[in-house]
Amino acid sequence: MSDGAWRPEVLEGGRAQEGPDPRVRAVLEVLGGRGTGDVAQRWSVDPAVVHRWVTAFVDAGTAQVTNTPDPEAANQRDRFLAAFAHELRTPLTVAQGWVAMLQEDELPPRMVVSSLAKLEDALARLADRIIDVELLAAASLGLTRLEPRTVTIAGLAADLPDLGEIAGLGGDVEVTGDPDHLRRVLRDLWLAGRSIPTPRALRLEVVEVGPWLELRVVREADPIDVEVLQALFEPFDLNDDGTGVTIGLYLARALVIAHGGTLGADQDEDGAVLWVRIPRRTTHST
Repeated sequence: MSDGAWRPEVLEGGRAQEGPDPRVRAVLEVLGGRGTGDVAQRWSVDPAVVHRWVTAFVDAGTAQVTNTPDPEAANQRDRFLAAFAHELRTPLTVAQGWVAMLQEDELPPRMVVSSLAKLEDALARLADRIIDVELLAAASLGLTRLEPRTVTIAGLAADLPDLGEIAGLGGDVEVTGDPDHLRRVLRDLWLAGRSIPTPRALRLEVVEVGPWLELRVVREADPIDVEVLQALFEPFDLNDDGTGVTIGLYLARALVIAHGGTLGADQDEDGAVLWVRIPRRTTHST
């Protein structure tokens, strides 16, 4: 009998399962005696990632059994609050500035309409950051919920700045998933693609890899520093200007996993490809 929930189709090599979180399954396989390399290959992740999962799992279990508070939990809390404050500060400051000028009647009449538009944009960005944080909190608690619909890639990518033509299979390809979540995934992947060093060219490609639909943000640029590339996938790391911390691609990865997919990056001396892989076709639970 259906419970009313939508679940992505489970594909070989995918990340969605009916049982425990796939990260936990991977850890239990390692603890059960399977080699880290074999487990990493099975779950299509880097062995270093599996090792980090195992370490975190064991440390958390040890802290629970010994009733010893984890000092990293407090650090994560503080970094989260810093990230939240940073993500809100800029649009909030802009909105307050425009409101102050409008209240004091400092603007000539011809600038009022454009000023209201800028105020509306700042408030929209502020609301968007709040939604990001809400989704991040839901993901950390395993409470991500999907509202799937069939949508084209062009529809998902419509708001990406300086997009240009969608290469590969093109923008008419359809995919089933939560459009709001997938738009955020593409937004964050595109913004990461524009990161330092600034690319000479940036494009979105759509390809089919077996049962997967792979969306690629292709950078033609000098290589991204290894530490910067790694930081893109970690939450609460320093942003480009060093003034605060951001959530990087952490939220995007969580939203992709909820769809049964995965997210990653490949790089060589000519550039980098940031990619997200989701099931080409999905089914509803019965």
